[in-house]
Amino acid sequence: MKIRNFSIIAHIDHGKSTLADRILEFTNTISQRDMQEQLLDQMDLERERGITIKMQPVQIKYKDYVLNLIDTPGHTDFSYEVSRALKAVEGAVLLVDSTQGVEAQTFSVLQEAKDAGLIIIPALSKIDFAHSRPEEISKEMIELLECKQEDIIKTSGKTGEGVENLLDEVIKRIPEPKIEDGNKTKGLVFDFSYSPHTGVIAHTRMFSGAIKNNEQCLFLGINKKIQTKEVGYFKPNMQKSEELSCGSIGYIVTGVKEPGFAIVGDTVVSNNDKAEPMEGYKKLEPVVWASMFPQEGDEFNNLFRALKELHLRDASLSFEEERSAVLGKGFRCGFLGMLHLEIITEQIKRDFDTEIIVTSPSTDYEITKKDNKKVFVSNPSLLPDKHDYLQIREPWVSLEIITPETKLGNVVQSLNSHEGFMLKTEQFSYNRLLVKAEMPLREMMRGFFDNLKNNTSGYASFSYKKAGYKEAQIRRLDVLIGEEPFPAFAKIVSKNNMMGEARKLADSIFKHLPKQMFQIKIQVKSEGKIIASKTISAMKKDVTAKLYGGDITRKMKLKEKQKKGKKKMKNTGSVKVPQSVFLKVMKGGNS
Repeated sequence: MKIRNFSIIAHIDHGKSTLADRILEFTNTISQRDMQEQLLDQMDLERERGITIKMQPVQIKYKDYVLNLIDTPGHTDFSYEVSRALKAVEGAVLLVDSTQGVEAQTFSVLQEAKDAGLIIIPALSKIDFAHSRPEEISKEMIELLECKQEDIIKTSGKTGEGVENLLDEVIKRIPEPKIEDGNKTKGLVFDFSYSPHTGVIAHTRMFSGAIKNNEQCLFLGINKKIQTKEVGYFKPNMQKSEELSCGSIGYIVTGVKEPGFAIVGDTVVSNNDKAEPMEGYKKLEPVVWASMFPQEGDEFNNLFRALKELHLRDASLSFEEERSAVLGKGFRCGFLGMLHLEIITEQIKRDFDTEIIVTSPSTDYEITKKDNKKVFVSNPSLLPDKHDYLQIREPWVSLEIITPETKLGNVVQSLNSHEGFMLKTEQFSYNRLLVKAEMPLREMMRGFFDNLKNNTSGYASFSYKKAGYKEAQIRRLDVLIGEEPFPAFAKIVSKNNMMGEARKLADSIFKHLPKQMFQIKIQVKSEGKIIASKTISAMKKDVTAKLYGGDITRKMKLKEKQKKGKKKMKNTGSVKVPQSVFLKVMKGGNS
């Protein structure tokens, strides 16, 4: 069997999923009757948002070859998905939108592919668009890849133009899989899925030997033996086979129903082989932290189950149990970015029917205490007041921004408004610049992407990576609602922007919090002082509406009774804050 394994990598919105649709259609992998847009994007959220969140493998028969394609996400928050997919293939199609050109995330995914030692096939998408600029964008790709004009494949995900040529070049340029050790059975687990019926399903690339149905095998990383319940291939739905053969990409149904059973990057071998583990994946470090608590205490176990199952689907999600004096038992969760946090939150609500409270997102802060001991704190509500520490340092990021020359001033404006600064600029291509900059990670999380997009009318793009720690001048904001503390709203802000951020936080809660039957006071304080406040008036209800005529004193008595009731509710009532309010405030109050 002649095999080629490859991925399609691209910046978000560059037409990757649409091109994958045309490949499946052209090769008759999917019938016209079953064809739908974004076929490999199998989550409802992916279809609704028009983005790929999960990598998805599919086996394609073309001519006398078996092509194993892994479609990958384009957003930087899901870069861990991309890095894992690239270790399971020998080549990658680097797709660039011929109307937009090379963008910042193109650099990131390209570097991932190079680091994995893959053969790169450059391709242009959307060449059928009226404002396509294939010649101009080809020059950018030639400069980026040091390739030739004839190496670049021109495609259209809409019409299918170039698909046949692209597949022929995949066969021609990407090498066949190398056998790691012909005498051993060895596969790399690059992803997982989970089914309540069949348990953990290991997505596996076989590098040598074959794993058969009902065969005992060993997961080396956790030293766990299982007997396979089923093996097979993604076509694109799971299709059972007699074996998962050498060089192929497929799945192993383990039958194990504990989500903590296995790890990505694990090596699976035949039970009779004493093979060495393969090189796994780089250690993953969360970028954003937030705490999650069930709205009702008895939902804790549901939230725990949801996080365990989601971790199986998404290895970049991390979590650990924590307890809050106000919110009770919950979990401190780590994410790769704000979009990642938003997606996980929505999945918990949809897929597991669990309403949760999400605290304001934060990052790790390095605190030097007065005894010179260093600790890391990611929960905003746990950040000590300034008199309790010697120094706080916070993580910074280095940015690469691609922008038209005419928008450079707008980029600088966005950087300045988020405590960032420009290091240098380089001419990237005709009328476009590559800007290198730095800023606190805290500020990048505070809506920098939206700010940059708005300031440059969507023409600038950026990618980032961590760049160490620097001393921070920050303060903690605490929120009281009805004189009751709400740690979920606590956040860390720049000392210089403390007053403005406090007013913004109070305004956002005021805007989204529903009225209650009693007056509610919203207060934001820092280091014991109230620095911003808003008051929500009580919900009005005419208690005399059903009275027609009659003695005026009766109406007065009813109104006086209502007044006393509202006063009592104000003193004893507990403010209910729906999950939607936490989410809207977390996102800046703009939705």
